Amino acid sequence: MPKPLQSAVEWLLEHQAPAGWWSGELETNVTMTAEHVLLLRFLDAEVASIREGAIKHLFANQREDGSWALYYDGPADLSTTIEAYVALKVLGVHPSDERMQHALGVIARLGGLANARVFTKIWLALFGKYPWSGIPTLPPELVFLPPRMPFSFYDFACWARGTIAPLCVVISHRPVRPLGCDISEIVVPGSEASMQRVAGHGVFWWLDQLLKVHERLPLQPTRKAARRRVIDWVVQRQEADGSWGGIQPPWVYSLIALSIEGRTLEDPVMRRGLEGMQRFVLEDDAQGWRFQACMSPVWDTAWAVRALRLAGLDAREPAMKRSVRWLLDEQIGPEHPGDWRVRVKGVDCGGWAFEFDNDAYPDVDDTTIVVLALLEGGARCDVDAAVQRAIQWTLAMRSGNGAWAAFDRDNERALVYRMPFADFGALIDPPTEDVTAHVLEMLAAAGYAVRDPYVAGGLRYLRVTQRPSGAWYGRWGVNYIYGTWCVLSALGALGTGSDMVSRAAAWLIARQNADGGWGETCYSYDDESFAGVGTSTPSQTAWAILSLEIAGLAQHAACRRGMNFLVERQRTDGTWDEHEFTGTGFPGDFYINYHLYRHLFPMMALAQGSAAREGIHAQKAAL
Repeated sequence: MPKPLQSAVEWLLEHQAPAGWWSGELETNVTMTAEHVLLLRFLDAEVASIREGAIKHLFANQREDGSWALYYDGPADLSTTIEAYVALKVLGVHPSDERMQHALGVIARLGGLANARVFTKIWLALFGKYPWSGIPTLPPELVFLPPRMPFSFYDFACWARGTIAPLCVVISHRPVRPLGCDISEIVVPGSEASMQRVAGHGVFWWLDQLLKVHERLPLQPTRKAARRRVIDWVVQRQEADGSWGGIQPPWVYSLIALSIEGRTLEDPVMRRGLEGMQRFVLEDDAQGWRFQACMSPVWDTAWAVRALRLAGLDAREPAMKRSVRWLLDEQIGPEHPGDWRVRVKGVDCGGWAFEFDNDAYPDVDDTTIVVLALLEGGARCDVDAAVQRAIQWTLAMRSGNGAWAAFDRDNERALVYRMPFADFGALIDPPTEDVTAHVLEMLAAAGYAVRDPYVAGGLRYLRVTQRPSGAWYGRWGVNYIYGTWCVLSALGALGTGSDMVSRAAAWLIARQNADGGWGETCYSYDDESFAGVGTSTPSQTAWAILSLEIAGLAQHAACRRGMNFLVERQRTDGTWDEHEFTGTGFPGDFYINYHLYRHLFPMMALAQGSAAREGIHAQKAAL
């Protein structure tokens, strides 16, 4: 085994948990920490224990111009900057601090609170710092709509419905609790009038105005029952670890809604929710105290198993056996409820979720990579039953267009984006190229052929969605480099689509940077002309190398230069540095720096390159 690969393998094995899993830091923007501070203030819980660490984290991520961004080296983001500034004031930082003054200058330059996104306005409305009249209406009576009706909870993606449900209760109450400090300086003079009303126009804006008239009526006969139904819906979906969906937005708004409805911090549901948050906290000298938006142990572990097997680690090694056993134990059984069942009948769950305990929300993407990891890293007799259950569940999750989404089937009603509320994040979960590609790669590994109807339908979708450039869009990774790698992995596994492969390979070669690496900024979600354009990163370089090797170009100069980029930038301890965000939560709005991406995928590229070279040497020896 070449020394760079050996070093990478050793680093990964050293970072395995005793139980068999891996989970790298899931870094996002500072709103997670800022909103945690605001949550504690709203609940009248103590913040003293996190004050010093949270201040350090917030200031550690402030840029030279005084702003905070959505991703590393991204443009200044107004809402992120406002939330960070307000949290720092709550934590006791004086506004005369030079760093605060710089932040305030950015806020003023970008238009102040009036120009912030809806979620930021809601946070400040909770403390009476933004008028509730300027917040779009979300009536709790939505809970009464049957699943097939427009604007029912099930029209929204799972992450959105988990957030919108408790917000229906919050917004209907219009609560105001003390913030403990004045933040009037974040309102630009002259913008006060615009804050009193919801921005927008058209039919749905007028509908919001009618709903606001209804909100002012003295008698609302359905309101109490609707709130009670929503609270029941929320409580039923609390996970074993106390979270909601294992992600921050529904978690914090569920706690706020429960508090407004009269539950104290000693209530069992509230207590589990707050205690569970401790697992998501990280703290160190460099970055201070911070709250992760979610955790990724299942995803990280599955990719780690695949990387180790590709590097040649024997499936009988104790580390591999522990990982496979842990993954098998994490499979979600038929006894678990889940919103996916609303539109998928007659099949038991056989999937995996992203995190330790978010069993109510298995997802197709995790399931496919876990199945591949089990097939590659486990004994077939040990994993076959779990694999078959997973495949049957995945096939049942296929949408009507022959492709797959992450969490739901046929969750594509774009009408929800016309709501005045819909100014941030992905509200629906339509099929995507990367998830569909992972499904096809899994089916290929399980022995499904190109002629199989499920495979054929997925391939038609991928052919239609290939961009004129030759690339594919990446929904869950940044962006076209990721999507292209996912699709080429599927086409390579199936041994088909040579014309699509050659076009994609040509695009990747054309996008290689002068330093030999590949990179793509998150800005490519806003402007497609930035597809494949950005500072070279280890993870994106690895995706490009793996793609070219699949295309049969392992000996191409571009591939060799990319491999040199990885070897030259490997740290002495065997891993890599990567500040850039190459994971995606909501395109255009929320991005992720998976701290294991910088290691797992370069290691896979080194392993695949080593295997390719050994194969060439063996062929030459045979001649």
